[in-house]
Amino acid sequence: MEKFKKILLQQKDDLLGNARKTLSGDIHLDPDDFPDEIDTASSEMNLAFQGRLRERERGLISKINQALDKIEDGIYGECEECGEQISLKRIQARPVAELCIDCKAEQEQLERRNA
Repeated sequence: MEKFKKILLQQKDDLLGNARKTLSGDIHLDPDDFPDEIDTASSEMNLAFQGRLRERERGLISKINQALDKIEDGIYGECEECGEQISLKRIQARPVAELCIDCKAEQEQLERRNA
């Protein structure tokens, strides 16, 4: 558990560091900075991409916090759907995994059918 706790804390620190870099940078659009519409559109697209990336990172930080809580509660690695242990290979590949591989595959099939 300590190994996974360390991995999760490192991932969280990395994500928070990225967020701090983004916030400390100059993230604004000034029309006077761009000579034409193409430069403006490119800059807007870049900012939108960064925003989506930060949103995904925020979601991952939430999952990391949930995984850390599970470690503290002694239930880390249990599938939230069936209650079985999530395989070590899956946990190593995705330390924030909430579902075992079978339940995740079933969830993805349902999502595809409903899409």
